[in-house]
Amino acid sequence: MSLGTLSTPATLKSLVSKVPEVTLFFWIIKILCTTVGETAADFLNVQLNFGLSGTTLVVGILLAIVLVVQFRLPRYVPSVYWLAVVLISVTGTLITDNMTDNFGISLWISSAVFSVALALVFIAWYASEKTLSIHSIFTARREAFYWLAVLFTFALGTATGDLVAEKLALGYWPSALIFGGIIGLVALAHFALKLNAVLAFWIAYILTRPLGASIGDFLSQDRSAGGLQLGTVVTSIIFLVLIGAVVIYLSATRKDQIVLNEAV
Repeated sequence: MSLGTLSTPATLKSLVSKVPEVTLFFWIIKILCTTVGETAADFLNVQLNFGLSGTTLVVGILLAIVLVVQFRLPRYVPSVYWLAVVLISVTGTLITDNMTDNFGISLWISSAVFSVALALVFIAWYASEKTLSIHSIFTARREAFYWLAVLFTFALGTATGDLVAEKLALGYWPSALIFGGIIGLVALAHFALKLNAVLAFWIAYILTRPLGASIGDFLSQDRSAGGLQLGTVVTSIIFLVLIGAVVIYLSATRKDQIVLNEAV
């Protein structure tokens, strides 16, 4: 039987989700992670002189290790889950940067490519599982679809964010306000106009990437480029400390745990 089917207590199997509940803390830490994804990629690439290829290799290896741990865990563990999000955020940034800098692919094309790729993931996910809800991530296959979708949301968000902030020359802070405003409209449409919760979630999830990236660039980039010139190191440290504080709080309180019941 599927979720939501009534059954006797004796036939119910307790399931623990591999992802957090969508609360205010979820969105706060998601934006913090996307900001770190932008500044950490720049730090490794430029400040440490790893280069795009070297940075991609290092982060790719770290992400693979963390995802192996994540898939092996029987339940959602805040520290592992959000570390995976930080690393996948950096990876998404690097994929777009590699396409732009190493292969000369325009941001218009990369935005279109990632939009199609994300749509195909959602189509395959729904065809296989008949749901795109993150409240149903309790099998390895669903979790695989979930992380693949997350990766493409970061890559797409990076491409569209750079496109708006740099190619369209709107600037970092105006871009952040634009993406933040659109997210606000999505939230309004959900709560006031009953926009489908799953659709609203994924639209907001995509848009938080360029929002976080714009905030990160605004804080870290030189004043001549429209930033506050805090640098990638200071900006990354600030947001990593904030992420750590929220993760510790969630680990202690378990305010974002999801427990499901499925009839078997």
